[in-house]
Amino acid sequence: MNQFQLLGTRRFLPLFAVQFLGAFNDNVFRFALIIFITFRLAEKTGIDTRSLIVISGGIFILPFFLFSSLAGQIADKYEKSGIIRRVKFVEIIVMGLGAIGFSIESAEFLFVVLFLMGTQSTFFGPLKYGILPQHLAEKELTGGNGLIQMGTYAAILMGAIAGGMLAALEGFGPTPVVSCVVALAFAGWLCACAIPNAGASDTTIVINWNLPQATFRLLRYAAGNSEILTLVLTISWFWFLGATFLSMVPSYGKELLGADEQAVTMMNAAFTIGIGIGSILCERYSRGRIELGLVPIGCIGISVFAADIFFAGKPETTAVILTLKTMLTHPPALRAFADLTLIGAFGAMFIVPLYAALQARVQRAHCARVIAALNVTNALFMVFSAAFTVFLYRFQVTIPSIFGTVAILNLIAMLGAAAMLPEFAVRARSLLLRRNI
Repeated sequence: MNQFQLLGTRRFLPLFAVQFLGAFNDNVFRFALIIFITFRLAEKTGIDTRSLIVISGGIFILPFFLFSSLAGQIADKYEKSGIIRRVKFVEIIVMGLGAIGFSIESAEFLFVVLFLMGTQSTFFGPLKYGILPQHLAEKELTGGNGLIQMGTYAAILMGAIAGGMLAALEGFGPTPVVSCVVALAFAGWLCACAIPNAGASDTTIVINWNLPQATFRLLRYAAGNSEILTLVLTISWFWFLGATFLSMVPSYGKELLGADEQAVTMMNAAFTIGIGIGSILCERYSRGRIELGLVPIGCIGISVFAADIFFAGKPETTAVILTLKTMLTHPPALRAFADLTLIGAFGAMFIVPLYAALQARVQRAHCARVIAALNVTNALFMVFSAAFTVFLYRFQVTIPSIFGTVAILNLIAMLGAAAMLPEFAVRARSLLLRRNI
């Protein structure tokens, strides 16, 4: 089956729509908040813009670390579609609170809402990835995951553009952002009502409310299988890369390119455009298989184009502020946009096969809990990304130099992953020799 045919099935389309609308809504809110931080809050507080953006990212991911163990247990114990409907109803309430936060222009209140958004996403993640292997055949998992990634990052692209532009509109106040996030949350709940039932994976689970202990047990279970552990750590490394790159893009656009709000928003969108393109290519090169050989190839591509941003150095700025209309006619901005797009495309080749392989190889009864363990390690790696970035900023390391540093670390990480799971290198060699890439 062609991966796009899945969009014509009830077992996939409603879930795809829920994920799309949720990601769109998260990013309308988050990018509106980033614009608020970058162009209003930083000037009022005197706090460095880059640090505020990193802190906001940390607030969003903190619930993944705190509550993933509980989310995984619930997703495996109960029928998943009903839980999804409840989670999406909570999103309506959270976005209503976000509307209040933007209306009163309270940064503290908006950061609390951001934490609640992260909590809602924490409970949705194991449900989303746990339900896929129940509704899709193994040969459909690469295509299904590719569509989920493509839809997610297309939603991020649209949310980034919409959030940035709605926040930058003058004369309307917070009304455009407020109206958008509440309406999207309601639409997501309606789509969730159409998701078919997905039976409980293990009804015998006794919920462990000692969350630190439950988290430790999740991680210990994932670590008990070297193949699963390697997949989990490699996926989490991708989230380190993504968090690091995305945290630097707003500052790169504003400080080094001299871009305005809308141009900065488009720079953020470049990465997500690439992810969408790469997600489609994964199905073509995988040919219906779960193809781990794409992972090293994706890794090398990420490093090559991250290194190109380093070699570009400090770009030549224009005499006037760079706008959305003039951005792609300015060679340094065009080069950065192309690099970020290609980082995203190779990033999809890196991440899509990993998610498909994890879903196919973990025991069905433990799938959501393994995804929850993955969310914990993802959160840890993103916290490490935030600390790593702030540490380098403190030592006055330039943004291009951070891109270069990460490019080198990425290759080292891939060598470690290939040593733990030789299948990566074996499959990549086979793909290249057959000239499928």
